Amino acid sequence: MSSDPVVFLPGMMCDGRVFARQIDDLSRDRPVMVAPITGGDRIEEIASGLLDVLPRRFALAGLSMGGIVAMEILRRAPDRVARIALMDTNSLAETPQSVAGYEPFIIKLRAGPLADAVQMLMRPDVLAPGQGRTDVLALVADMARAIGAEAIIRQTCALQRRRDYQAELRRCKVPALVLCGEHDGLTPVKRHSFMAELIPYAELAVIAGAGHLPPLEQPEATTAALRRWLCRPLAQQRRVDA
Repeated sequence: MSSDPVVFLPGMMCDGRVFARQIDDLSRDRPVMVAPITGGDRIEEIASGLLDVLPRRFALAGLSMGGIVAMEILRRAPDRVARIALMDTNSLAETPQSVAGYEPFIIKLRAGPLADAVQMLMRPDVLAPGQGRTDVLALVADMARAIGAEAIIRQTCALQRRRDYQAELRRCKVPALVLCGEHDGLTPVKRHSFMAELIPYAELAVIAGAGHLPPLEQPEATTAALRRWLCRPLAQQRRVDA
């Protein structure tokens, strides 16, 4: 198993609690850290600030917006990324329509209350159906309160301006995991299949019974997929794990 430290990048409106179960498990045999993605209003600015404080070389795992920041880190410093995991994320730039679609969310964040804005973006149908969905949504709301409306507005602006990362994925030469929940209502499975096809050494893992937040919805399956990724040799043929 790789001994490189693991750096987790949470999704938008999330903090380290979104990876609590993975941190607890993986930290038994390696350094694990969570890096916040609240340090700028552009993806490039966030990534640059993180690279100033991260270890010299690390395994990088990003969820949702954290995955987008992870792709920017890979673009800027490919020699520092030992392996990469992209979870429930999107390598494509926003379209003019999707950029405009964020504006009501920003208006709601500025007008308050924060809980109403969170519900606009994190709808129940983006998660897998089941009794656990209510608890996951409550935790997201609590994490959003901890981050605060102003930081979430900066995150939203960064998403609106993000670049296309398809070329970076084609150039990726390290073991890669592309992971998503089978019920993800924000970034569907077919988008992850597309990303996995772009990356020369990618494994695709679709987590049953999970939606947009597999680390919370199906923590054991997510952790197992991450452990397989960390155990993969640095050079191997592409394989797909459904």
